[in-house]
Amino acid sequence: MLYTMEEPKKSVKEYILQEFLPGENPDELTDSTPLITGGILDSMAIMRLITFLEEHFRIELQAYETGLDHLNSISDIAKLVQSKLPVKVVG
Repeated sequence: MLYTMEEPKKSVKEYILQEFLPGENPDELTDSTPLITGGILDSMAIMRLITFLEEHFRIELQAYETGLDHLNSISDIAKLVQSKLPVKVVG
C-alpha cells in the first residue's frame, strides 16, 4: 500500500491521542508538538508507538531510529515512516 505524507501523520496523531492523551483537545497536538522532550512519550510509550508503527505500516525500525531524532514529533515520525515504505517509480 502506498501512503501520502498525510496518512502517517493522521494515523500517528489518532494513535497518540487515543493511547496517551485521552480527553485532550486534538487541536493542541500539532505536527511539531514535542512528544518526547515535551513529556508526552516516556520509554514505555515509545515502545508501544514503535510496535504500532511496525504493525500498522508493516515496516521494521532499527534501534538507531527509535530515539529523539526520529520520534520527537508527528512530522519526524511521518518522515521516518515514509522513508521505510516502498517507493513507487513512475514513468
